[in-house]
Order: sequence, then C-alpha cells, then structure tokens
Amino acid sequence: MIGGDLGGLFNQAQKMQKELRDLQDELKDRVVVGESGGGMVKVYANGIQEVVKVEIDAAAVDPDDTEMLEDLVQVATQAALEKSRQLQQEETNRITGGISLPGMM
Repeated sequence: MIGGDLGGLFNQAQKMQKELRDLQDELKDRVVVGESGGGMVKVYANGIQEVVKVEIDAAAVDPDDTEMLEDLVQVATQAALEKSRQLQQEETNRITGGISLPGMM
C-alpha cells in the first residue's frame, strides 16, 4: 500500500507544481500600487516584482529639489515591491497551504 500512497503524493505534488506555474502567469497580470508624498508619486508593480509603471504628479517636480523627488520615487517603489511580495506570498500560501517549498516561486 505504500506505493499507492507515494503515487498519490506524487500526483498531488505535480498538481501543486502546475497550480504554481499557473499562478506565476496570473501574477504577471496582477498589479499593486505603492505611493509616497500623499499620492504624488505612484509606482505600479506586478505580482512578480516587476515595476510596470510610474506616475509622478507635476507638483512633485521641483527642479531645485530633485533629491526630494528621488526619495519619493524610492519610497513608492519599495512600497510597491513589498505589496507585490505580499501578494505573491499570500497566493502561494493559498496553493501550498503555507508549506514552504524550496525553489518554488
């Protein structure tokens, strides 16, 4: 009977791998937003930690203070990437039941 149990376990692992691959494709299309400066800078990232868009309100652009704008962009980017990582982790946990699988996502 051990062979049957191993076969079932193997089938479950294959199903989980397929679900994780499908999730990877889905996460490419899911977008989160990180903001800074009260929404003057918005950075959009997809669920696989790719920055896909940056919006900067004209009010945030001061030619005499580019350092502030750089800081706003950095903060918004970090926020977007953190939200992206959280989204990926939540969705991966949904599939794996919270089990950490090395090399998967």
